[in-house]
Amino acid sequence: MTTWRVASDLAAIMVPIGVAGAVIAGLCAVLAGIAIVRRAGGLTGGAVGVWIPAAMLSSVAGFANQWMPLLLASAALVGMLVIGGVVRGVMNARGIELPQRKAETDSVPASAPAPATTAVPVLTRSNPVRAV
Repeated sequence: MTTWRVASDLAAIMVPIGVAGAVIAGLCAVLAGIAIVRRAGGLTGGAVGVWIPAAMLSSVAGFANQWMPLLLASAALVGMLVIGGVVRGVMNARGIELPQRKAETDSVPASAPAPATTAVPVLTRSNPVRAV
């Protein structure tokens, strides 16, 4: 068997594997962009963490001189990270808050009772460091 024949047989296997890796990497990139908008740092890190092996899998198509899956996977991650950051910045600038975050901040009462203190203010005591 010639080298050309072996390369051709491998290309028939490697290109679909690379395309599958690029699809998985693209989905992870979209998930990372959405997680940035929702301020979910752990989910963003997890999505990028799964994107890395998927992008490596998409580079397998490079053995058949098909670099488009790797380029698309990389462009998807960069694009979604930028879009997610821009959307989050616009939401912060306009004061738009996600409903779940608004519910968390609204549940805390605005005027919580002050803790009980002694009758003598701290600065007028003879030794403010000493325990009362």
